[in-house]
Amino acid sequence: MASPTNILAEEQVHCSICLDVFTNPVSIPCGHNFCMACIGSYWKTSSLFMCPMCKKVFLKQPDISINTVLREIAEQFKEMRVYEQDGPWTGEVFCDVCTATQQQAVKSCLVCLTSYCEEHLKTHTARFTKHKLIEPVQNLEDRMCKKHERLLELFCKKDQVMVCVLCTEMDHRAHYTVPVEREWNERKAQMRKTEAEVQQMIQERLKKVKEIKHCVELNKSSSKSEIEHSMQVFSNLVHATQKAQAELVVAIEEKQRKTVLWAQGLIEELEQEITMLKMRNTELSHLAHTEDHIHFLQKFPSLITHPQTKDWSETHVHTDQCVGTIRRVVSKLEETLTQEIEKLAETELKIIQKYSADVILDPDTANPWLQLSEDRRQVRHLGAWQDIPDTPERFDTVVIALGQQGFSSGRHYWEVQVGEKDDWYLGVARASVRRKGRITVSTAHGYWALAMKKGNEYRVSSSPPLLLTIEPKLKRVGVYVDFEEGQVSFYDVVIKSHIYTFMDSFREKLYPFFYLYCCDKASDILSICPVTESTHSKLC
Repeated sequence: MASPTNILAEEQVHCSICLDVFTNPVSIPCGHNFCMACIGSYWKTSSLFMCPMCKKVFLKQPDISINTVLREIAEQFKEMRVYEQDGPWTGEVFCDVCTATQQQAVKSCLVCLTSYCEEHLKTHTARFTKHKLIEPVQNLEDRMCKKHERLLELFCKKDQVMVCVLCTEMDHRAHYTVPVEREWNERKAQMRKTEAEVQQMIQERLKKVKEIKHCVELNKSSSKSEIEHSMQVFSNLVHATQKAQAELVVAIEEKQRKTVLWAQGLIEELEQEITMLKMRNTELSHLAHTEDHIHFLQKFPSLITHPQTKDWSETHVHTDQCVGTIRRVVSKLEETLTQEIEKLAETELKIIQKYSADVILDPDTANPWLQLSEDRRQVRHLGAWQDIPDTPERFDTVVIALGQQGFSSGRHYWEVQVGEKDDWYLGVARASVRRKGRITVSTAHGYWALAMKKGNEYRVSSSPPLLLTIEPKLKRVGVYVDFEEGQVSFYDVVIKSHIYTFMDSFREKLYPFFYLYCCDKASDILSICPVTESTHSKLC
């Protein structure tokens, strides 16, 4: 395809006033063409409305019309001149008038929308003394108001656009405008803040990558220890348990493999975000060093918002991956494995105590029959109704109170002193459980709980309820939740034994759950206790 320079001589698309390729060419009644800004300026400095080419005089300022065909040809000339002579823009501004080797521009004219080298600038300033010159910049047309052909030197705060002086007298008459330099300074400060935030995001993700890699190594070590432990356990059992031993090792290794794959996926995702954030940081850094106000304000809106990234604050790779796994396998051989199960439960309890949660009661959920201590770590049945607001969160019929903080991920453990209390429920409830009217405590209705009924009967809230034989009587109960694994477990903290585990899937936030029946003794209080490894049953 032929280029424009092969069709026409370049002189045919030159304005006779500015001596450069047309910018917004217009035709006047005599048929001659000029840049819109050039002919307008020419007539302003002349006492007659005369054509600079044929010298025809008009009685009044003639109507002008945009020459669209000539404008397209002129634009093609400009594009071809850039790519044929200079190649892609490197940040330098070259003279628009030079026809041979282009010299570097020293000034740009806001009237002619043309950049001049030192030699051509002398000719220009000699003919047009009142034209406004600035430091050389690219894309002068983008700096002019398309509507009024005036310099974009103001910024409208209301519409968040750059405007010219005439715009403030028309479409933006009542709007608050400021010089673009002032807006540039404000946006510059805002951009520095964004740049610092992006840097912080990068550092946080680099730290998270390091943390995950470290956890993977610890996970491998933990898996190795678990396997070695399981081998010791099964070495003490009869030949009939060897099949269960092999299945357990495979299960641990598979879980560890999945953990590694999952962690690798997390690392890859984090590294992708880091790469994206680094790219954004580079863009911000480049923009931060530009002195080009217009370019800065044009690019600023697309860079000020953070790239869409994931919240990694709740993402963790747990190093203790096999909590309860060995115990659940060995417990199938109940009669012969009792001793081993007791040992495993004690080790398990020590592990989960590392996930201690600071649980306090939520007064907005407590039934009016219940009284909470000042520190909200104890609850007792008053035996009398309290006149307190009936909020949507409050249980109005059943004597229940929930914990203040819910769990939507991770592992959590807390201990409750039940003392001599005879009738209670402990566990977790999902956020959407029914708060008003009659309530059934069961897994089908969103409760995973251990209960003591009628003073000596223990049960869990399965459907139907499952009775448990527990000796001796419970004094202090540990509650453990693993949200991702769908596990809720209960432990006798005093003798360090496992009581029961629910395995389910959780799709919404879980809250610590306390259900307290009417009592006659002042000692009938449920207390949330600090987690320790002590075996004594002293009240907390």
